[in-house]
Amino acid sequence: MKAENDLMARALDLARQAGPGTDPNPRVGCVLAAPDGTVLGEGRTQQVGGPHAEVMALRDAAARGNSVVGATAWVTLEPCAHHGRTGPCCDALIAAGVGRVVAAMADPNPLVAGQGFERLRAAGVAVEVGAGADAARELNIGFFSRMVRKTPWLRLKAAASLDGKTALRNGVSQWITGEAARADGHAWRARASAVLTGVGTVLEDDPRLDVRLVPTTRQPHLVVVDSRLQTPPDARIFDAGRAVWIYAATEDRAAAAALEARGATITCLPNAQGKVELAAMLADLARREVNELHVEAGHKLNGSLLREGLVDELLLYLAPKLIGDGLEIASGMHRGGPLAELAGALPLDFRSVDLLGPDLRIVARVRGRDAF
Repeated sequence: MKAENDLMARALDLARQAGPGTDPNPRVGCVLAAPDGTVLGEGRTQQVGGPHAEVMALRDAAARGNSVVGATAWVTLEPCAHHGRTGPCCDALIAAGVGRVVAAMADPNPLVAGQGFERLRAAGVAVEVGAGADAARELNIGFFSRMVRKTPWLRLKAAASLDGKTALRNGVSQWITGEAARADGHAWRARASAVLTGVGTVLEDDPRLDVRLVPTTRQPHLVVVDSRLQTPPDARIFDAGRAVWIYAATEDRAAAAALEARGATITCLPNAQGKVELAAMLADLARREVNELHVEAGHKLNGSLLREGLVDELLLYLAPKLIGDGLEIASGMHRGGPLAELAGALPLDFRSVDLLGPDLRIVARVRGRDAF
């Protein structure tokens, strides 16, 4: 038997266990409990196309031989009310005879947006909203970003020395950080919908940019900013068997045909300077159902994303080393050149600071970027 605050905590734990395979759907957990707090069944959202958390909890209760008539469903997001890849979860709860639903928050998806609550109430189910809202939103920050802002949540990752250098002046960067930090970086890749890099990184390092150091149920998509379509068709980014989306600023049918033969999708989005229009690219990625976009790029693309105000969060790994003269995390961050006053610096809020082996991991959010 669990207290009511423990039941939502358990639902949130289940949502965390759902993992990135639910993309583009949110990660949701559900606990069905009797009036005395006895858990009758529980479940979490399955991989995309599979059952949602509420249906899994109902199945679990049935497998245990438990009736859920008059039970309370503790769920981390409003039960869906539309036919998508699966049927409406609110209808499943109503049909099962659930008497009360406690949801952490409303679903921002315009296809739901309170309609699930309305249908539950119309069927005589009591509805309460608000318990665990902050944690539920944070767990699905990319989904909320895509639904509300129509753009993915952009997280910029970099590994650097303590004095902020990501590589030697000659470009050598392997390895600034240790094994624990590198594995953790792969875990962050795994949770993202897509990984973004620039063609400079592809040409210089020929990286795979896939998830190898931690278990994963799927590989994130790969996005390359490549204004002049210089990506080699034999680059290793094509070896992971996933979608590769290349954004260009020029039409080159021969180059595009060679890349398309490797499975790439080419989209031309030029800006006035002959580069890729980055904001338009993010809007297009949202239309492709990208929730979280994980950036692993060079200092030029990093600088462009920061300068254009497109970065939401920084994931920084700092090694206890001093390099001195080397390449920095970002260049050209500010329009008009170097700052004349400290008041113009980009304000950040630390979200977490942790030791991973000898290295420091810092998650810092651009102030105000989560106010949506």
